[in-house]
Amino acid sequence: MSKTSPVLFEPVTVPAAKLEKHPHQIFRHYRPLTPLLKRDDGVYIAIRAEDVQTLITDARTRQMETEIARSRGVTSGPLFQFLQNTMLLSNGPVHRQRRAPLSRAFAFEFITGLRPRIRAIADDIIDRCYEQGEMDLIGEYASWLPARVICTILGVREAHIAAVTQHVYSLTRVFGSSFSKEDVPELQTAADELMCYADDLLQDRRINPCDDFLTSYADGLDKSQALSHGEALAQIVTLLLAGIDTTRGALAIQTSLLLEHRQQWDAVCRDSSLIAGAVLECLRYEPSVASFPRVALEDIRLDGVLLPRNSVVSLSTLSAMRDPALYGDPDIFNIKRSDQPRRQLVFGGGVHQCLGNILAKVELEEGLAALAARLPNLELDGDPVTVQGSGGIRTVKNLRVRWRRPI
Repeated sequence: MSKTSPVLFEPVTVPAAKLEKHPHQIFRHYRPLTPLLKRDDGVYIAIRAEDVQTLITDARTRQMETEIARSRGVTSGPLFQFLQNTMLLSNGPVHRQRRAPLSRAFAFEFITGLRPRIRAIADDIIDRCYEQGEMDLIGEYASWLPARVICTILGVREAHIAAVTQHVYSLTRVFGSSFSKEDVPELQTAADELMCYADDLLQDRRINPCDDFLTSYADGLDKSQALSHGEALAQIVTLLLAGIDTTRGALAIQTSLLLEHRQQWDAVCRDSSLIAGAVLECLRYEPSVASFPRVALEDIRLDGVLLPRNSVVSLSTLSAMRDPALYGDPDIFNIKRSDQPRRQLVFGGGVHQCLGNILAKVELEEGLAALAARLPNLELDGDPVTVQGSGGIRTVKNLRVRWRRPI
C-alpha cells in the first residue's frame, strides 16, 4: 500500500465526460501526483498498480452491491432483482453460496478440454465469411465465438443465440462507467427477457435432463435448496453476461492491436507459440474490463489522500496495467514482454476473481490462432477499433477487416 501521510488531501476531481474521452492520458498524468482521482459523480478511482492490487483483497473494502444502481433510481423491477441476486454484487457467505454451484462448469480440466471445440467454432465462423474477403470483425466473428461457446455450455439453442446476445449487450451497460438513468428502461427490458429465458432453460433441464452443466446445476439446486429461484436464475444470466460481452470486446481489441502493429501480427502468424503472450499483452494494453468497484468500510489513507468510509472506489485496471511501477515501458505494445505478472489484473483477484478467466483466455487464444492460421494476410479495412469507457465493462465499435483469397 502507498505510504501514509499525517496530512490528508482531497483527491483531484475529474469530469466523467473528460475521463471517458481520454482515460490513458489522464491516468498517465496523475499517477505520479496522486493515488486517487474523483469523478464528478462522486466515485473515487484508485489509479496506481500497488493500491489496485492491494485493495482488491483488502478487508477494509467490500464488493459493491447495488449502490450505483440505487443512485440511478433503480430500486425495483427485473433489473434490480438481477443486481440484487447476482454473485457479481454480493459478499461473504452469500457470495460463496451463489458462486459454488458454478465452479464445476469452469474447472480447468473441463475448459481446456473444450479447446478443440472452440477452435472448430472459430474455423466454422471463418468458413462462413471466407469467400467475402472481408467482414465486420465484431459483428461476424468476435460476437459469435464467445456467444456460441457459452451457449453450448448452457444448452442455448443456436436459433436463440442472436436474441440472447442482443439482450446481453444491453444489460452489460449497467456495469459500465457511462450507465445513466436514461438507460434504465432498456435495461429493465433486457433483464426481464434474460431472466425469463434462464427460467425456461432451467425448467427444460428439469423436464429433459441431459449430461451437461445445466442439468447438474438444476439437480444440485434441488438437492441443496441453498439458493432461491431468483438467485438461481440470476447466476445463469451472470454466466451469459460474463461469457459473451467481455470476451467479445477483448477479441476485437486484440485483433485490432495486432493488425496495427503489423510486425507483431506477422510474428504470431509465423510462430504460434507467441499466441499466449500476445493475448496477455492485449489484455494489459487495452483491456475490455477497465475497473472493479469496491466500497470502503472505513477511512483509508493512500499516500496522504483520504478514501472516505462508505465511498465507492473504482479500482482502475486500465490505469494499473500502464503503471511503470508494474511494467517496463508500459505504453509500448510488446507481445514478447517478459514482465507479465503471474496473475493478470484484468481478471480481478481474491474471492471475486473472474470465474471464467480460464475460458476467456482459451477463447482468446483459439480465436487468435484461427485467424492467424486461416487469414495471415488479414488487414484493417478502415480505422482501428473504437474502444469506449474508462471503467467497468467497455464497449467496442467499428472494426472492419479484409483479406486476399488465393487465386
